[in-house]
Amino acid sequence: MRALVYHSANEVQVDTVPDPILQEADDVIIRITATAICGSDLHLYRGKVPGMKTGDILGHEFMGEVVDTGSGVTALQKGDRVVVPFVIACGSCHFCDMALYSACETTNPDRGTIMNKKSLRPGAALFGFTHNYGGVPGGQAEYARVPKANVGPIKIPDALSDEQVLFLSDILPTGYQAVLNADVKPGSTVAIFGAGPVGQMAAACARMLGAEAIFMVDHHAYRLEFARAAYGVVPINFDDTDAAEVIISHTANRGVDAVIDAVGFEAKGSALETALTNLKLEGSSGAALRQCIAAVRRGGIVSVPGVYAGFIHGFLFGDAFEKGITIRGGQTHVQQHMPLLLERIWEGKLQPEAIITHRLPLELAAEGYRLFDKKQDNCRKVILRPGT
Repeated sequence: MRALVYHSANEVQVDTVPDPILQEADDVIIRITATAICGSDLHLYRGKVPGMKTGDILGHEFMGEVVDTGSGVTALQKGDRVVVPFVIACGSCHFCDMALYSACETTNPDRGTIMNKKSLRPGAALFGFTHNYGGVPGGQAEYARVPKANVGPIKIPDALSDEQVLFLSDILPTGYQAVLNADVKPGSTVAIFGAGPVGQMAAACARMLGAEAIFMVDHHAYRLEFARAAYGVVPINFDDTDAAEVIISHTANRGVDAVIDAVGFEAKGSALETALTNLKLEGSSGAALRQCIAAVRRGGIVSVPGVYAGFIHGFLFGDAFEKGITIRGGQTHVQQHMPLLLERIWEGKLQPEAIITHRLPLELAAEGYRLFDKKQDNCRKVILRPGT
């Protein structure tokens, strides 16, 4: 089959690789009909995440048709049309019983990325996301093996198109969980740092849940303008102003009820932070988190769907303590949110496909990565179609 393969930092290409096969009784094989490039994929593409190996198949946002099933699969059958969550969970361990699927204790044979790990088990394996998270081949391919198929994939009604439901695999539930972690409700004031796909989905979900005011911070004007037009956000370009200061000045000098950091560890920081990161003396920039802590009101919440790892320069935990804020984050418990979000799409309350700007055949996946990485051609989101 053909698949998008990692070769080295900033070098990916579509190669011919062996077809996937059933390995466990609860596996399925799907023929992929649509897949997408995620902001998390860019971290891998840029060589910023350890554990990548030459030949790894990338991609964790994908869907398709079941073409083969293991003997232990009871939830699916051949011909079913499914979206696959990026988290691989067993459904029966201590954390899965709590619906904390990204904390599954059984699916990841590798160590995860906790630095002060002690004897903790790692969290769940992830599709297409380094050998710290299981090294499971991803879905930017013609076919994929899906482990734990009785727990993960959700069946899709024929009346909904691939584009309407594809983002149930990651960015829609990730944005939704970020909003739930932020305790957004009718009348809430929210600031979202990062106008990428997760930030856009967070804005859509915050609006759906009745947020009164949504501020969005980025420095790409085209992304901010889309969010303003689609979700009614107040756009703030951090190249032009101190974003936290603007947010505070528009909230009676108190700050917003909640802030969502949809940027993560590659936030545009100071020259010092960039140098320290390049020297591997720290793992993440603290620039976005510092602004989030500054912009939230006393007793408010900072919700962090953006990926972080390792040391963070200038975290300012003293400010977080003095303001009495709550910080929530972590990988998304995708399986927990998929059924409700599918209902909201069916009802027309969410239209996640609106963020798509580029549709390419799988064979042009490397070009899609380049466009998305460089923010060229007003690129918000790229989907790939195998076999076209």
